[in-house]
Amino acid sequence: MKCNQSNPVVWFEIYVQNMERAKAFYEAVLAVKLEKMPAPTEDMNMEMWSFPADNDAAKTTYGACGMLVKMEGVASGCGGTLVYFACEDCAVEAARATENGGSIFKEKMSIGEHGFISLVYDTEGNMIGLHSM
Repeated sequence: MKCNQSNPVVWFEIYVQNMERAKAFYEAVLAVKLEKMPAPTEDMNMEMWSFPADNDAAKTTYGACGMLVKMEGVASGCGGTLVYFACEDCAVEAARATENGGSIFKEKMSIGEHGFISLVYDTEGNMIGLHSM
């Protein structure tokens, strides 16, 4: 696989313990619809829901594909990696996070010429970033 030089992140997975709760949280906060994905092999005990993505290879778009994953033996929670989701106004999505069972770690704050970020916890204890210009 060849990495896009402007965006080397090509995939992410957010591990969860309660898929129904986590799916509802992300769909409400990001105002998107996740799509059920089959397990890579029949013997893998996992449930996966994909975030919407434009898979047209001819386009160069901002962002990476990813999904929520529930897999036996893999814990959710803070683990040293932070995924940022693009937003119109990160304060709006941060408020939605609290309305849907999450919590705010850092309110909307300026990152100078690069816009604004908010840091929130989802319903599974994962910290995620929200970014807006």
